[in-house]
Amino acid sequence: MDIDVRGPRFGAAVTTVVLAVVLITGSAWLLAWQTLAFALGTAGGVGRSPYGWLFRRVVRPRLGPPSEFEPPEPPRFAQAVGLVFAGVGLVGLTLGPAWLGLAATGAALAAAFLNAAFGYCLGCEMYLVLRRVTT
Repeated sequence: MDIDVRGPRFGAAVTTVVLAVVLITGSAWLLAWQTLAFALGTAGGVGRSPYGWLFRRVVRPRLGPPSEFEPPEPPRFAQAVGLVFAGVGLVGLTLGPAWLGLAATGAALAAAFLNAAFGYCLGCEMYLVLRRVTT
């Protein structure tokens, strides 16, 4: 079943704010939260992530009906890519080196910002390229 494209974009906007705060504060706890959010989005799809839940319960009822839909697999793959970067960032911030944590968090932030601001999902595009080369 296809999903409303506004949901993943909303999640990317929240993720952008969370990761920016992580870079500003160096908070490993906040990055751990974002890592958990990515893990839930990877395991259950973006609709099962905390930000997907927030979109579904609070934001979407206040919007008009969706005009665009997309298959759930590319955003779910993007969540997995975010999970890897956030996981590496978490290791860097907690165990070191700190530059690794900041770089991985910054890369995840850049990808989330692209999706939130421009609707360009890097992880989704990676998924589509991988599908083309493996089929």
